[in-house]
Amino acid sequence: MKYVQINAYSGGWADSIIFKKHRELVANGDESWVFWARGNREQDDHLQRIASYSEVCLDVLRTRIDGKPGFHSETITRRLLKKLDEIDPDVVHLHLLLGYYINVEMLFDWLVAHRCNVVWTLHDCWAFTGHCIYFTYAKCEQWRTGCAGCVTCPQKQTYPETFAGDAAVRWSYEQKKRLFTMLPPERMQLITPSQWLADLVKQSFLSKYDVKVVHDTVNTTVFKPTPSDFRERCDLEDRFVVLGVASTWSERKGLPVFVRLARELDPGRFSVVVVGLSDKQAKQSKAEAPSIVALPRTNSMEELAEIYTACDVLLNPSAEETFGMNVAEAAACGTGAIVVEGSACAEVADPEKTVTVHLGLEGLREVVEDLNRNRRDGRAE
Repeated sequence: MKYVQINAYSGGWADSIIFKKHRELVANGDESWVFWARGNREQDDHLQRIASYSEVCLDVLRTRIDGKPGFHSETITRRLLKKLDEIDPDVVHLHLLLGYYINVEMLFDWLVAHRCNVVWTLHDCWAFTGHCIYFTYAKCEQWRTGCAGCVTCPQKQTYPETFAGDAAVRWSYEQKKRLFTMLPPERMQLITPSQWLADLVKQSFLSKYDVKVVHDTVNTTVFKPTPSDFRERCDLEDRFVVLGVASTWSERKGLPVFVRLARELDPGRFSVVVVGLSDKQAKQSKAEAPSIVALPRTNSMEELAEIYTACDVLLNPSAEETFGMNVAEAAACGTGAIVVEGSACAEVADPEKTVTVHLGLEGLREVVEDLNRNRRDGRAE
């Protein structure tokens, strides 16, 4: 079998999902290829980066101007399709198509015209909206019937940002609806990492396709209880530690929640640790909440496992996660979580070590204080 995977980048979860799949296919005697646009990784005849930095930047600029993400990068796409012609794959497995590197019209025209089956893992909601990748916090329901039809799009300034008006959003929605439903149902299988996302897909124009829920996997050879001197190094002894982890922090990810929580909790008994902050975010967070422990992103999974293990609870306040990898990684390290009720993170978390809170996060401080009290009582026993 000839199996091709396509993704926007090679880092992050790509190793535990895409490249793991590649290794499994090769071990089974199949031929496997992975193509991506961004990220440095060892390359060979079967693992190739297909876009240059300048090409990606040009797509970013065009998207900012015309508001049509996914409809540029003709040169990159022609390069990719030439490789697909040479391979003649049995299966093409799509991952993130949004990422300033591919022309979805050219890609889907090729897929329709060829014999391959298509697997598409949806990692967010972009495939069935006119612009955004999530819409829960914006409380927007336009994706159900047609984006920016009667009401203006409220999220044009969110990724993938654009200066264009609602006409571009309407155009993108209609084009994606046309293109992404061209394949017959027997030739395309959709995969989502959570039931939460699967339920949304079934309400969208992609509803004619079968949706399979496959939870992302955690590398348990790395993410496991890992003792370290992290508490000593960060002066966290004798405190109840609340942890936040993200590769990129934003308001949607809940950074203001951690800052507010650090201000509300007694710094003599509690510490809030946030991993993944930029220098600017760290300085601003410390200015607003001096007791917060603001740490940069770590590229070491082993170091991250040490941090998970050292902390008492992971807080993921986002309701727009399609899986919640940090929750799963923390659980593998023996650390419980606080998650938003009804979110994909609630599916992932260990129910015996998880507290769910409402979307508004009312009473979060009390939840943390109760967890600390229960921990002390447990130790006393």
